[in-house]
Amino acid sequence: MADRLTQLQDTVNQQAENFCNAIGVIQQTSFPSKFVNFERIGPQTPNSCQPQEDYAQLFAQLIARCAKDIDTLIESLPNEDSSIELQNSSLKRLEIENQETAKDLEEVVQKGELLLEKMQYALESIAQAQLDMQITLKHDLQ
Repeated sequence: MADRLTQLQDTVNQQAENFCNAIGVIQQTSFPSKFVNFERIGPQTPNSCQPQEDYAQLFAQLIARCAKDIDTLIESLPNEDSSIELQNSSLKRLEIENQETAKDLEEVVQKGELLLEKMQYALESIAQAQLDMQITLKHDLQ
């Protein structure tokens, strides 16, 4: 997952894309304006022959939703008022949690290594017992 600043940048880029697309649709679906002393050559109807949808409503919803997302992401960023003491205490707390987790991990690794040694010993005992049994069977058959 991306960090908050990257999410914010992506959302701002999405908002810019929404604005661009909205302007593009407006250009495609709007009727040309007439200027005094200027005659336009070419079609006088919108370029789009597709049925008119409520593009204004659609883009208004997209832009409003994206703006809310931007506000939410901005609110989730650290506050400028965060003091160095507060940041240091937070870092110390995280460091203590990290050390406790490291101890737990070491204990789990030690238990795993002990279990591995027991399993290896058991496998060696089984292998030795099988060899002894094969030797005994060879001697008995001879």
